[in-house]
Amino acid sequence: MSALLSVSDVHIAYGKVEAVRGVSLEVGENEIVTIIGANGAGKTTLLNAVMGILPLKGRTMFAGKDMATLDIEDRVAAGLSLVPEHRELFATMNVEDNLQLGAFRIAKATAARSFERVYSLFPRLQERRKQLAGTLSGGEQQMLAMGRALMGAPKLLMLDEPSLGLAPIIVADIFRTIGELRAAGVSVLLVEQNAQAALQIADRAYVMELGEFVLSGAARDIARNQRVAASYLGFQHEGESAV
Repeated sequence: MSALLSVSDVHIAYGKVEAVRGVSLEVGENEIVTIIGANGAGKTTLLNAVMGILPLKGRTMFAGKDMATLDIEDRVAAGLSLVPEHRELFATMNVEDNLQLGAFRIAKATAARSFERVYSLFPRLQERRKQLAGTLSGGEQQMLAMGRALMGAPKLLMLDEPSLGLAPIIVADIFRTIGELRAAGVSVLLVEQNAQAALQIADRAYVMELGEFVLSGAARDIARNQRVAASYLGFQHEGESAV
């Protein structure tokens, strides 16, 4: 499998405080990769740096190109998109206008196809296309944030805590859509505290603690790891100790 995104020996600091140390990861074509870990582990920091919001030391390659000199808009144009944890919607604009903002770099004909795709994935957004974003439910706002990112036809969608604050039935809808994205040819890099849901849908996983990856591998193997089970899945395998 060829790597769509390759991050090598990345270090990210806030002033003199190093938040991420020596991290390397890959996301392949048509692959879902998840990063799990506790609050403050450095997961969001890493996504923001890959997107170009934060500076980093190390090497990041996307679709065969070094991203060192690319600004955020250029990364979006190359096919990289981020749905941030707090969604960052324009509350006083309607659903359709929020989506349109995600298509600012693409041609009108492509944007029209993007609208069809997003409304197919999220029929509720089509029903509420003239409704103000600020009046949507939390689940609908998450759908809108994902839809806006998809309007630019990304090759890789990075999702930061998409299940945060949502009811379980809505979380199931969101994760089902993530699976549909992979089937449609969009790779996903997923940061998620709901480790159980993330590991069920992902192909591969990284476990992050205190700014470093302490474990990586196939998601099914990570889910069976006794340390992960005890720390992040809320249980231990029978007969095993968390130590």
